[in-house]
Amino acid sequence: MAKPTTVRLVDVGPRDGLQNEKAPVPAAVKVELVHRLQAAGLKHIEVTSFVSPKWVPQMADNAEVMAGIARQPGVTYSVLTPNLQGFEAAKATRPDQIVVFGAASEAFSQRNINCSIAESIERFRPVVEAAHAAQLPVRGAISCSVGCPYEGEVAPERVGYVARLMKEIGVDDVYVADTIGTGTPHKVQAAMAAALAHYDLDHIAGHFHDTYGQALANTLAALEMGVWQFDTSVAGLGGCPYAKGATGNAATEDVVYLLQGMGIDTGIDLDKLVDAGAYISDFLGRKPNSRAATALLNKRQA
Repeated sequence: MAKPTTVRLVDVGPRDGLQNEKAPVPAAVKVELVHRLQAAGLKHIEVTSFVSPKWVPQMADNAEVMAGIARQPGVTYSVLTPNLQGFEAAKATRPDQIVVFGAASEAFSQRNINCSIAESIERFRPVVEAAHAAQLPVRGAISCSVGCPYEGEVAPERVGYVARLMKEIGVDDVYVADTIGTGTPHKVQAAMAAALAHYDLDHIAGHFHDTYGQALANTLAALEMGVWQFDTSVAGLGGCPYAKGATGNAATEDVVYLLQGMGIDTGIDLDKLVDAGAYISDFLGRKPNSRAATALLNKRQA
C-alpha cells in the first residue's frame, strides 16, 4: 500500500505527556504549551482529562486550562473523559472531541479498573451517546495493543475484539496504542490489521511509546500500511501511570523530522516545535527527550 502524502499528528503532550509528572505544572504553563504547539502548526491537541483529581492530580486544573486557551480556527482541542460525570464537566469547557480508552488486555483492565474489557467498553456507551447528542466526535484509544505489564504479549485478536466493541457503541475513531512501548514493527502491523477489520484508514491511528526505542520504527511500519494519523508528544513527554518503566510517547519533533525526510506533509514548523519542546522541558528542569530536538538545539548553539 502506498504511503500517505500527508499526515495528521495529534500532540498529546499537554495531557498524556504531563499527567504523570509528580510536581504540579501550573495551568498557565500548560496553556502556554498549547499556544506554542498551535503556533508551530499542530491542528489537533489533546489538552487535558476530566478524571478524578484523586487519581490524576496533575489534571485537576482541567477547566482552568481549557478556559485559558486562545483558540485558533481549524484546531481541534480534545479531552479525555472516562465516565459520564467527567463528560458533563468537560462539556462545559467546549471541547471539540471526546476521548475514551479501553485495554486490549483483560489483566490490565481487571487490575486497573476492576472490570472486564467488555464491561469497560459498555461503561463508555452513555458517554458516546451524550457526546454525539452534543455533536462531539469520539475517539477511542485501545491501550496495551501489543504488550501488557501484567500478561506480556497481547494477541492481535484482542485488539480486533476491542475495536469491534468500540464500533458497536459508536466510537468514531480508534487509536491503536503500544502503551508500554514493547511493540516492534511486525507486531504493530498485526495489531493495526486487526483494528482495520472494523475501521477504515481514515478512522484509525497509531500511538507508540518509545520504551525500547521502537516508536519511529513502528510509526514507519504503520505508514507503510497507509495509516496517516498518529499521536505524538512534544519533547517525548509522558509515560503510563499504570505501567512501570514505560517511557514517553514518540517525540513529535522526531516524527516530524522523519516525515519531512520522506516528503510527507504535516503542516508543522519544526523550529517552532523544537521551541515548544524546549519551553516545557526547561520548566520541568530537564532536556527534551527527542533526538531531533537535541540535535537541532545543539546545532543552534554551535
